[in-house]
Amino acid sequence: MNKSVVTITSVDIYRFSIPMEPFTIATGTMDHAMNTFIRVHTDAGFYGVGECSAFPMIVGETQETCLVMARDFAKIWKGQNALEIAARMQQLHDATAGNGTIKSAFDMALYDIAAKNAGLPLYKFLGGEKRAVESDITIGIGTPEVMAKKAIDFKASSATILKVKLGKGAAVDVERIKQIRKAVGPEMKIRIDANQGWSFDEAVFALQALGRYDIEFCEQPMRTWYDDRLPELMGLSPVKIMADESVYIHHDARKQIESGSCHYVNIKMAKAGGITEAKKIHDTCAERGIPCMMGGMLESRIALSSKLHFVYASPNILFYDMDTCKLGHLIDPCVGGAQYDGYHLDISDAPGIGADADAAFLEGCEKWVI
Repeated sequence: MNKSVVTITSVDIYRFSIPMEPFTIATGTMDHAMNTFIRVHTDAGFYGVGECSAFPMIVGETQETCLVMARDFAKIWKGQNALEIAARMQQLHDATAGNGTIKSAFDMALYDIAAKNAGLPLYKFLGGEKRAVESDITIGIGTPEVMAKKAIDFKASSATILKVKLGKGAAVDVERIKQIRKAVGPEMKIRIDANQGWSFDEAVFALQALGRYDIEFCEQPMRTWYDDRLPELMGLSPVKIMADESVYIHHDARKQIESGSCHYVNIKMAKAGGITEAKKIHDTCAERGIPCMMGGMLESRIALSSKLHFVYASPNILFYDMDTCKLGHLIDPCVGGAQYDGYHLDISDAPGIGADADAAFLEGCEKWVI
């Protein structure tokens, strides 16, 4: 291994739909993880895997748009050197703006190829080392009573960090947290995510009322078009603010931080377009003393594995929202890859990402070969 040129020969594209228990956030409900899986084949005798999870209510991409763009991207890359990651990603950016979700799958596959070519697990290829990673577990929006019961169940399953989805009615959101905090006691960490569900006035009301319940931070309290009001909200809120949908790329992070609009930033591959841009966001935040969280959409353990490798190589990521595979996926289509021990994550030192799709699951998936 350790070739300097690894040529892309073909790309397999799969409609990778994972059935799941219905999961509700402020912007909608999902009953399937509408994912796309790719294998980028090379002349070196191995391929790279990539997976992304379309979340149209957040990023505006659907599984259908991802599948269409994947075929276009595969044609662009055919015959190109997979090891020139920056150049390959620039080709995709030159071809189309946005579309970060499907771009993240292609980016992931390149890093898998590069690390396999070097004979290293991805985190070592990225210059990282293993450390303790404990994920939170997310409670979707429901009645205060149902959410409190869910919190009790998670506590009984050894969870120590809850992430609670809010954003559907500021007054009832306060009641949701009041009941959850009462149910689990003072020792569990609680972080909240409004998913852009509040107006400015609702955000002020909710955050001031929630200050008494020891909230670690609030993700994305308002729609991104109210970003200009975040500095004002920061001054009024006893709860720290984390930017999520307000930060897609590192320039967004720079603007949010320098305008005094957030304490923390949530990095998601589906927003950033993959590891290449996620690293720029991480470094932009690190330079300015703003810690990050590793988040996600509804990826399987395949994409989760790449995120864990990235976390190991990213010391400024201090929070881990890496529970997507535990949010009611009814099938696990991954072989190898990251493993949960309760809510703690670890991965083997297999070369590359160390995860792949289950062959039996792929047989039932619609497929294109470019």
